[in-house]
Amino acid sequence: MTKSALQLARSKYAPKLPKALEGSVTVRLGEATQSVSDQKEIKELFPNTYGLPKLTFEAAQAGEQGQAVNVGVILSGGQAPGGHNVIAGLFDGIKRIHPDSRLYGFLMGPEGLIKHDYKELTAELIDEYRNTGGFDIIGSGRTKLEEKEQFDKGLEILKKLDIRALVIIGGDDSNTNAAVLAEYYKSIGAPVQVIGCPKTIDGDLKNEQIETSFGFDTATKVYAEVIGNVQRDCFSARKYWHFIKLMGRSASHIALECALQVQPNVAIISEEVEAKNLTLDDVVTSIAEVVAQRAAKGWNFGTVLIPEGLIEFIPAIKSLIAELNDFLAHHEAEFRAVATDEQRAFIISKLSEANSKLYASLPSSVARQLTLDRDPHGNVQVSLIETEKLLAQMVGSKLAEWKEEGRYSGKFASLTHFFGYEGRCSMPSNFDADYCYALGRTAACLIASGVTGYMSSVQNLTAPAHEWIAGGIPTTMMMNMERRHGEMKPVIQKALVDLKGKPFAYFAAHREEWAATTSFVYPGPIQFFGTPEICDQPSRTLILEQTK
Repeated sequence: MTKSALQLARSKYAPKLPKALEGSVTVRLGEATQSVSDQKEIKELFPNTYGLPKLTFEAAQAGEQGQAVNVGVILSGGQAPGGHNVIAGLFDGIKRIHPDSRLYGFLMGPEGLIKHDYKELTAELIDEYRNTGGFDIIGSGRTKLEEKEQFDKGLEILKKLDIRALVIIGGDDSNTNAAVLAEYYKSIGAPVQVIGCPKTIDGDLKNEQIETSFGFDTATKVYAEVIGNVQRDCFSARKYWHFIKLMGRSASHIALECALQVQPNVAIISEEVEAKNLTLDDVVTSIAEVVAQRAAKGWNFGTVLIPEGLIEFIPAIKSLIAELNDFLAHHEAEFRAVATDEQRAFIISKLSEANSKLYASLPSSVARQLTLDRDPHGNVQVSLIETEKLLAQMVGSKLAEWKEEGRYSGKFASLTHFFGYEGRCSMPSNFDADYCYALGRTAACLIASGVTGYMSSVQNLTAPAHEWIAGGIPTTMMMNMERRHGEMKPVIQKALVDLKGKPFAYFAAHREEWAATTSFVYPGPIQFFGTPEICDQPSRTLILEQTK
């Protein structure tokens, strides 16, 4: 692997660790746990792994060396900065258990386990990838582990390689699959532990036990840098409104965090739109009012941040999408057999009256995007819906109407952007480099403790790294029942933006000022070297959430 000068310097970075993980470790058991809701249903589905206690690791006197263990690791779902450091921490952790421990990576996600496609991760290979972005050490994929046939096929290669623990690094759906796999292996007496690690740049895998998912810090800093660059250009040219869509299908954490960092003129938070029962026209009108307000001062420029999943949070459209998802889950082949130019009419004829009228009223491009192939979870792929262009066009039309009515006399020219893949594989920030390495080391401690059905957890993240608290959380503790593919299934509960939480409260208290003035902030690039105040700061969201 050819490396730049920065990569070479970065490879020498030694991630900081919680004090408890620096030497020998002992485990402290907490209280028994239960799922966040639907306790009866979850307990029935996970009789062998439900109700387990939380675990906390503490420093201990030097003990005897453990037994060598073979471990498998899978990267599942979309990429997130820091994944390589999780694997490096896991590797170093199992080598501390015993130098003869071995780590095997299954290639291209869960599919590698099913197809028995793997490679051994050696010290030489691991050293090539420390503190680097991406998932390319073994690749990732979105195959879902849901069926007994898949579990049994995976068990064949685990037995062949004498793998006694499998670590699945992924988001809420991937870790749900890990919990199901842990339960199945436990139920048949297979000697394989299954441990999860919380990954997603979207930030929606968090709760009281998981303070943040890895990759969120780095990705939002990358997006904030690029938005800041756009805002500086915007303030220099003073003639464009930039509509910027950001990743975040199920929650608006990225949009909120970026707003806290760059102070745009407008930032839409999907959860607020849903809570206030706003229509698409309401959203368009609110943006147009800010454009008009600034135009009255001679400022025909600004920035608008838009969450990727916004359109799903508009109540009427959310109802439409839910019915579309259910219909296509059961009639996909029938729909695809219809001629392309007749598909719109076919869908209109199959929907309820209210949703049929709404679907018919949508621009043809948006209607088509709502019926494109679903993601592996059966949901509409909202990243394919060009919400930023839709809003820019509708705001332009609204302003044109107001101009005819004499309510608006400014100029409006828009540019649209979607910042998504730019943030998924960036070189991890110091925070994510440290956090991910600690998650990997914690996963090794969970393996040494002999448990299964747990997720690696590191808490107290706004403190210096040596004060972080490492432990394990039973994955069933985070679960509830949700409708997927037309059926109720156990899944890890997604964390949406809390409209009563401190990050949103700070944003809400300042957004009118940011709209009426030009208060842009230009964060600049991620800094890897320098004082902790510059290099080691966690996200604004995490700081505000942890402020007492």
